Amino acid sequence: MKDCQMENTETTLKTKLYDMHVAHGAKMVPFAGYEMPVQYPLGVMKEHLHCRAHAGLFDVSHMGQAFIIADDGAFETAAAFMETLVPCDVKSLEPGQQRYTQFLRKDGGILDDLMVSRLGLDGHQHWVYLVVNAGCKMQDFAHIEAHLPDGLQLKILDDMSLIALQGPKAVDVVSKYIPEAATMPFMSSLDTPLNDMWCHISRSGYTGEDGYEIAVKHTDVEAMCSLFLSHDEVEFIGLGARDSLRLEAGLCLYGHDIDTTTSPIEAGLIWSIQKHRRVEGGFLGAERVQKDIAERPPRRRVGIQPEGRAPAREGTIIQNMDGKDIGVITSGGFGPAHGAPVAMGYVKRRYSRAGTEINLMIRGKAKPAKIIKLPFVPSNFYRG
Repeated sequence: MKDCQMENTETTLKTKLYDMHVAHGAKMVPFAGYEMPVQYPLGVMKEHLHCRAHAGLFDVSHMGQAFIIADDGAFETAAAFMETLVPCDVKSLEPGQQRYTQFLRKDGGILDDLMVSRLGLDGHQHWVYLVVNAGCKMQDFAHIEAHLPDGLQLKILDDMSLIALQGPKAVDVVSKYIPEAATMPFMSSLDTPLNDMWCHISRSGYTGEDGYEIAVKHTDVEAMCSLFLSHDEVEFIGLGARDSLRLEAGLCLYGHDIDTTTSPIEAGLIWSIQKHRRVEGGFLGAERVQKDIAERPPRRRVGIQPEGRAPAREGTIIQNMDGKDIGVITSGGFGPAHGAPVAMGYVKRRYSRAGTEINLMIRGKAKPAKIIKLPFVPSNFYRG
């Protein structure tokens, strides 16, 4: 991650699952200020394919979790505040509903991307729940505090872990303990016990597969993971496969595909901004967002299919067929389920149409590729 990455800090933190990762043979690496599992003995390729075919268990406890709570007990108060900082429609969230959005700077650059939810729990339906990226969480919380008016409080959840169970078999596993989880639609949540462990569970994730993200007390997270891992369908998955899964799904990674130089429109995230908010504005960065919508930005995030088997890595220069530089790769690697190299990057708008032939400058040589429509593998979100 760029801008708010903490990988190089001298002291790294550990999630409550650290010992469990080590016991399962994980290779641990510093990431976003934490010691995190990059892979397990199964290996990145097999972990990726296991998640696509069965169910993968991810430790994402390094992410930041927080509530925005209005003293007057009104959801509209907290939602109205959030709408000054993010471009999505927060006010219309129903209890138990969530949306993907971004924190923007005044100039429209992306500070971070995040999930914003309205709790569905009785007595807490006025609480707004946020999940932000690990490397940006301290910056994000400071950003909120700097704009927070009287009558609202930011409650950072320092006592909660976060795990994700992703893949087509995730529903079979989770619904054994939470029967109503089977019919939860994509981007919905509920607060419920799982056995005797209270959790906040949402039907969401960042792999392109069906699945859940589950917030649970630090004291319960190891027991919950042991419960899931007792099922043959479930394997621990590390950061390596997490990255290749989200890349195949055409999903942005903050600090690579989006950052403070990028607007949501050129990143292809206009779908995350509801129509009335595009018109009405009222959020930081609205002027640039509206300008980009009206005038169309000069560059565009695209999917890129390199020919052959060699992947194109981040920073690779993209050229047109006349040898002119037209863009750069922001994420690249091999897509195990796709069966070929996959990449995303930005190109000048005139070259962004699917099917456009391009060249990638790899080790000083032009390698053929073409622009393709994202995602590389079909998404399997459960819509109900």
